[in-house]
Amino acid sequence: MPVADLPDFPWDTLAAAKATATAHPGGIIDLSVGTPVDPTPRILQDALAAASDAPGYPQVWGTPDLREAIAGWFARRRNATGVDPDGVLPVVGSKEFVAWLPTLLGLGPGDTVGFPELAYPTYDVGARLAGARPVPAASLVQFGPKAPKLLWVNSPGNPHGQVLPVDHLAKVVSWARARGVIVASDECYAELDWRRDADGVTTPSILDDRVCGGSHEGLLAVYSLSKQSNLAGYRAAFVAGDTALIQRLVQVRKHAGMIVPWPVQRVVLAAVQDDAHVAIQKKIYAARRDELKSALIAANWQIDHSDAGLYLWATQGNPCRESVDELAALGILAAPGDFYGAAGARHVRIALTATDERIFAAAKRFKS
Repeated sequence: MPVADLPDFPWDTLAAAKATATAHPGGIIDLSVGTPVDPTPRILQDALAAASDAPGYPQVWGTPDLREAIAGWFARRRNATGVDPDGVLPVVGSKEFVAWLPTLLGLGPGDTVGFPELAYPTYDVGARLAGARPVPAASLVQFGPKAPKLLWVNSPGNPHGQVLPVDHLAKVVSWARARGVIVASDECYAELDWRRDADGVTTPSILDDRVCGGSHEGLLAVYSLSKQSNLAGYRAAFVAGDTALIQRLVQVRKHAGMIVPWPVQRVVLAAVQDDAHVAIQKKIYAARRDELKSALIAANWQIDHSDAGLYLWATQGNPCRESVDELAALGILAAPGDFYGAAGARHVRIALTATDERIFAAAKRFKS
């Protein structure tokens, strides 16, 4: 599709607010993007170094031990015991996969890609790149008699951190299978679940045994290590599910040269085998979240959803751009809710991904 048909890059519209925040005497506190700032865990840095001698081409599909380890991670951490290593594929960051999945699946003009009405902008972009029609929807009922070819689910949701329960996901799977719809579930914040009564160690996966009924037909679960393991700079992610769909993707990606570098594949292997570093990072984010959430509530902000993930979905009932400007005057840069669809017009997304010093400084500015 022509590049001119793509939407403007949302963050480019924050230039004025960023300038205002930067002029604050205490400096800018940028909470507009969920970019990890803590060090990559040493165990993963060591894995990268150990694999740095890589003169040959890596495998698009990933090595058997990597795919087996990812399948084991799904069983251990996601209650998805039936993941077949043949249904696993490493990818170059989850954003790449989200953007190109409709194209890789052969979607085009006349096809529809569905996604939540409050959503990560790349679902829309991916549909446009394929020449398909992007359709945001608050409910499956909105699709009417013409179901989409591909339906994106996002739980925990970005921007709002909403978690979809097992029964909801099971209904989505049943609805999709009755209509021949492929369901792709973006689950990259699953390990960062803040619910005290959370059912299990992570949020439910589309591949959870209770959701899919033991069959992964028509289902793909996408996961990124950027958030849980501070690996955003490595572009380390993977997808798992329907073995036939995965094999289709592998064949196309072979032709296109879409390959995760060998050293990064070795880092992914180390990451999915070690739960300890994830637990440590989660505690760090939990402390930042508690501090920032308390300060926002004390300053008369309402926090909606935000049950998991790296963001607080906040509102004072005002248009989101006014809220962005108000925060910029405090030297704090947030993302306006309209980045994620019209339903976000009165919210802002505030990230937890800043150093302890910057998070506590932001909390202090709310209290002043």
